[in-house]
Amino acid sequence: MNVYLTRRAIEALVAAPLPVQKAFIKQLSFLVRDLRHPGLHAKKFNESEDLWQARVTQDWRFYFTIKGDTYLIESIRAHPK
Repeated sequence: MNVYLTRRAIEALVAAPLPVQKAFIKQLSFLVRDLRHPGLHAKKFNESEDLWQARVTQDWRFYFTIKGDTYLIESIRAHPK
């Protein structure tokens, strides 16, 4: 699978704290290997938009869609509690 980050996702990643940036890179490697990796906790977030959510850290999530053989990372943000 390929990975593509939208401009919005890149800007959010750059603005995120360094530990979150490092965790995101690690989580992306899990995503590329296996969407069902237990560390991701990946799940459908919005069925109508085919939007998925996965864990970066306990407090951060990333959101993505799947287009053919590409994971399109839409955004990275703090997880609302």
